[in-house]
Amino acid sequence: MSNQPNKSLKILIIDDHEAVIGGTMDAIASEYPNASLQLAKNAQEATEKLNSFTYELVITDLSIPETAGERPKPEIGINLLRSMMDNYPTLNIVVQSADARALIRLRPNIYEHEGGFTVVDKGESLQQMLAKVDWSLNGVNCTPKEMRTGVELKEEWLTLLELAFNESLKDKEIAKKMSIAERTVRHYWTKIQDVLEVYPEDNKNMRIKTKNRAREVGLID
Repeated sequence: MSNQPNKSLKILIIDDHEAVIGGTMDAIASEYPNASLQLAKNAQEATEKLNSFTYELVITDLSIPETAGERPKPEIGINLLRSMMDNYPTLNIVVQSADARALIRLRPNIYEHEGGFTVVDKGESLQQMLAKVDWSLNGVNCTPKEMRTGVELKEEWLTLLELAFNESLKDKEIAKKMSIAERTVRHYWTKIQDVLEVYPEDNKNMRIKTKNRAREVGLID
């Protein structure tokens, strides 16, 4: 499933539940055998590790303790996520949670974040979790449906759709036309696709799916 099973990745897992830690770490180690896995059991430990190492991916529970021995709380996970996105704008993130509704507080941060950002319900299977990990590593955004309700596409996202599908421009040409970096164009694509609920499927072209969905909701002719 993964596009990068042989790549040496540095992955930080943040969780204080032993059963979840074991299952997550075993699954990640099997899928990414060359990855370097590190564990943090609270926000303080996670912050120390993030300040000391460069990670390609963070997998974090939403409800975590601030320090060892304290009770886990969603607001602590929210604060840590906000700090991670502020300080590491291209970091790929996977959030594991049985109830991700609190993420609505981070909607502006998530939609500005340049790295992959996916959310895994703890009731999902390990295979579904691994799929979300793969999506995040490939820069995909996949947020809970309630976060996308009523979200309007930004003007620059609509401009991108116009240039890509009505003028048939490639990403490099779009970047030049909009006077932005090509990386920013790719960042806009991931945000548009999340709002339109367009996610990777085997043997399906994401751009074609995006075009069809944008046309279906009236964003392009």
